[in-house]
Amino acid sequence: MKKSKTIVLALCAVLLAAATVFGTVAYLTDSSSVVNTFTVGKVNLKLDEAVVDTDGEPTGGRTEEGNKYHLIPGVTYTKDPTVTVVKGSEEAYVRMMLTLNCSSQLDAIFAPNGAVLTELFNGYDANNWIYETETRNAEKNTITYEFRYKAKVKPEAGTDLELDALFDSITVPAALTGEQLATIADMKITVEAHAIQATGFADANEAWSAFTK
Repeated sequence: MKKSKTIVLALCAVLLAAATVFGTVAYLTDSSSVVNTFTVGKVNLKLDEAVVDTDGEPTGGRTEEGNKYHLIPGVTYTKDPTVTVVKGSEEAYVRMMLTLNCSSQLDAIFAPNGAVLTELFNGYDANNWIYETETRNAEKNTITYEFRYKAKVKPEAGTDLELDALFDSITVPAALTGEQLATIADMKITVEAHAIQATGFADANEAWSAFTK
């Protein structure tokens, strides 16, 4: 009986030791993670033109505010709207929208065919800026021309990309009379430059459709 008790106590001691050993064993584990960093792309551009006096003569420098002109028949006025795609911009489609007010008055001046004012632009290269559409707004009395740049553009690393000017000057037809000019005394030419990312679109038409929406 004493021997049996001794064996039982010995077994208990062994079990206690085993429990202690297994209780301190660490599991074999590992972990890993992947951290994704996202930067935000951008498309940025600048539109400017040469600074001129009211006679259309350059006085030096560039302006993003536009110029004022004193119109005289037969005179040519410097006007060179130029788009610069700013460094760091993503690949993009670029267009210019040229809007003139006094649309009905201009149609009357250039009757019977109406105003085709793109014919007044000097230095316009249809291979660089492709003429797309003409849109008239009777309520606002405006006519808008859309020109798209010939290809997608992307600046080289660290540099701005200056595109070709839409045109370099405008000539007022010599046949215009003082009375006709008086009807467009408040005429304004507004040029807007637009850009939209090229990535994600099948072509320019799809991109500009999305831009409009």
